[in-house]
Amino acid sequence: MTMHELPPDCPEPIPGDEGVRLPSRAGQAALEAARAAARDATAYATLRAYRSDWQHFLGWCDRMGFIALPAQPATVGAYIASLEKDFAPATIRRRIAAIAKAHRFGGHPWDAGHRDIEGPLRGVLRRLRRPTRKARALRVDTVRRLVATCGGDVSGVRDRALLLVAFAAALRRSELVALRMEDLKKTPDGLALTIAASKTDQEGQGVTIGLPAGETAATCPVYALRAWGDLVRHKAGPVFRKVESGGQISDRALHPDAVRQILRRRAALAGFTHEEMAALSPHGLRSGFITEAYYADVPEADIRAHVRHRDPRTTHGYIQTEKRLRDSPAGKVGL
Repeated sequence: MTMHELPPDCPEPIPGDEGVRLPSRAGQAALEAARAAARDATAYATLRAYRSDWQHFLGWCDRMGFIALPAQPATVGAYIASLEKDFAPATIRRRIAAIAKAHRFGGHPWDAGHRDIEGPLRGVLRRLRRPTRKARALRVDTVRRLVATCGGDVSGVRDRALLLVAFAAALRRSELVALRMEDLKKTPDGLALTIAASKTDQEGQGVTIGLPAGETAATCPVYALRAWGDLVRHKAGPVFRKVESGGQISDRALHPDAVRQILRRRAALAGFTHEEMAALSPHGLRSGFITEAYYADVPEADIRAHVRHRDPRTTHGYIQTEKRLRDSPAGKVGL
């Protein structure tokens, strides 16, 4: 194995009573099934990030003359120190996680608590200490501005449905593009939407939430989905699909990053300012729903169930931020 390769997938010979023996065809098939299951254990977006982070570490080791796999703790510590100037704490932590995963996957020792790793990491993170920046919540009035740019053309019909469903169902990008026609069921009040798997449901147990009809046709997610479904004309397969330049609807699901691109395109058409564009992110639709639900006095437990936060503290964090603004003591001292 060279330092440019990820740990190999192929099994090692199995020691036996008579020296070394190789697994049978059935044994090889069993090993491959286990490897396939292991690959599916981590979300695609996470694997993609790990691959990119691992390649970054490999490139750095090449330039510095270090061995990447197995890496000495001091090598990892030096790499951490090199990241301080250009990368945020979250990126640094993710890159360390990628290095750890590569070592564990290859059967190499890994000690995150080693002083040559933990010391530099703690020092760098302390110097980089800064408030966590949350995505700007996109409130209902902002969502109305965005969908107002969506006309009756194929892309417009799709984008309207995508934005309204993302907001009303408080979906993550990965959940939004993973939706399938089979996940949508009519109910007396609107739709039942089944989220087959998500960031907090890696085992794919699934959860079903309600998507009621909106107050007006222009911002009704159920109406928008029905209009899009009439164009797709498929009862199975991805809900949100790529639209070709000629207006043809592809059979392929959108890539998660397409959600960001659609959002930015609609924001530009809506005349968002430079400051608004800088704070724009798909997660803002999700946090915007939480904000609106809070101001509508929806119980926190109901909000948490709808947005599917596994840890109640996550939902509480969003709500506390808004509570400090709405119920600030500064407005109650008679100034």
